[in-house]
Amino acid sequence: MRKILALIVILILLFFLAKGWWDSQLAPVSADTTTQVFVINKGAGVSEIAKKLKSSGLIKSELAFKIYVKQNNLADKIQAGSYKLSSSMSVPDLISKLQSGSEDSWVTLIEGWRVEEMAEKLNQQLGIDKSQFLKNAKEGYMFPDTYLFPKEATAGYITETLEKTFDTRLTDDLRSKIKAKGLTEAEGVILASIVEREARSDNVRRMVASILLKRFNIGMALNADATVQYALGYQKGEKSWWKRGLTLDDLKIDSPYNTYLHAGLPPAPISNPGLSSLKAVAEADSSTPYLYYYHDSKGNSYYAKTLDEHNRNVANHP
Repeated sequence: MRKILALIVILILLFFLAKGWWDSQLAPVSADTTTQVFVINKGAGVSEIAKKLKSSGLIKSELAFKIYVKQNNLADKIQAGSYKLSSSMSVPDLISKLQSGSEDSWVTLIEGWRVEEMAEKLNQQLGIDKSQFLKNAKEGYMFPDTYLFPKEATAGYITETLEKTFDTRLTDDLRSKIKAKGLTEAEGVILASIVEREARSDNVRRMVASILLKRFNIGMALNADATVQYALGYQKGEKSWWKRGLTLDDLKIDSPYNTYLHAGLPPAPISNPGLSSLKAVAEADSSTPYLYYYHDSKGNSYYAKTLDEHNRNVANHP
């Protein structure tokens, strides 16, 4: 009987010791109420969040944080975004805050959008004045990506952020490679903006960039549909800035952006290219044997050395 009582006492002591440890690990790190901005990236897992909270001095134990989240089935309730947290908050308080909604807003701007499309997206999500954004935006240099913007962000702040991101992503190495192709940096961006609209995968982008660069170098018209679409502008019937199914009359539109009528590059970018298209131009091979490319209705791409071969591709692969 004494052994049983002793065992019970030991178990009770262990329980209270474990509870004391558990409560201490969930308690605030300090009494300091100073807040810091804590960002949870999209797709971040509980382990990553716990590690980041620990390194930021916001929790005592990664293990305790992960156990608490698992016990309460909270993993799917923690939201990506930015939060103002302090070390005076307990783990339950922190997690409650991380479920309450971000201090800022995530906005995804798609590769190949023109500035008007970006303006519409920013207006919808952040209430940004479209005319103010368009006044500040520089076509081709508004880098498309997923951004975390303060809810009080201005059009000027956003355009500055997008252009700074462009300057960072277009590395010195890429700039050097573009210049080695005989292009100025501005010409490289214009070409990348066309490639972005003309191709949909990395391999095809490199092929299209190579063909367009070869045409440019030999003084041949680029004949890029995307430049005509840009010149045509907004299509009310389609509710799109990019007209589908160009007609022969469309290809005759009088515009410096019409690369069917005017040899060389258009005067400015026609869209905002992503990193893949900028790399495609930097790595383009103007010695490619091909002068023509064609994408069928299923998204397959075909290349040709001669106009006759190109016409056969069009006829045989609708």
